[in-house]
Amino acid sequence: MSVKNIISRRNLGLLAAPLLLAGLSACATPFKADVSRFASQLPAPQGQSFAVTSDDPALAGGLEFSQYAGLVSGQMAKLGYSPAASPETADLVVRLDYDVDKGREKLRSTGIGYADPFYPWRGSWGGFYGRRGGYYGRSAFAYGWHDPFFFGQNDVESITVYTSELDMKIDRRVDGSRLFEGKAQALSSSNRLPYLVPNLVEAMFTDFPGNSGETLRISIAPEKRTVRRID
Repeated sequence: MSVKNIISRRNLGLLAAPLLLAGLSACATPFKADVSRFASQLPAPQGQSFAVTSDDPALAGGLEFSQYAGLVSGQMAKLGYSPAASPETADLVVRLDYDVDKGREKLRSTGIGYADPFYPWRGSWGGFYGRRGGYYGRSAFAYGWHDPFFFGQNDVESITVYTSELDMKIDRRVDGSRLFEGKAQALSSSNRLPYLVPNLVEAMFTDFPGNSGETLRISIAPEKRTVRRID
């Protein structure tokens, strides 16, 4: 009998594991956010001028805020609005606020193939979507390789999960009327605002302004954007 024929299933699993890990590490994990928007009075873009300001005085004037405000300005310009010289001369005032909490501990499976470590819990988030587009319930161990020779199926680890949020409001400057309100929230293992805020901004402007009162699960990947309604 040749050496090939006597290689055990376990040995095959051990040989394949590094290759599987390498393949998974090369795949970018989509950024998922729940976005709620209310825009019943927002006029269609016809070149109206706008200015982005901070809704939190502590953020106003900072270099970090200016960078995020620039992202919002770029999105508004793509829609057909025009940057104003100052908030005092703008037709529309875009008020921006963002934050990330201190995090909380959650358990997740350490085996290859668990669905999504950041959306495994039901509740106000309404469940989660795995990498193959299926809907899963409460369990973080929705599916895997189911092969004890690869990794222990019952292995779990504790991770810190952070909730980040972006709030955006658009007011008519002349009379202060509220024209738009939007909120984008996400769970992730990162608490770095330079990573979170740009993704939240992109989620906020995906299919902007959306249907007023509707909440969407928006998944942002390098080459694909997916939008799902949350009932």
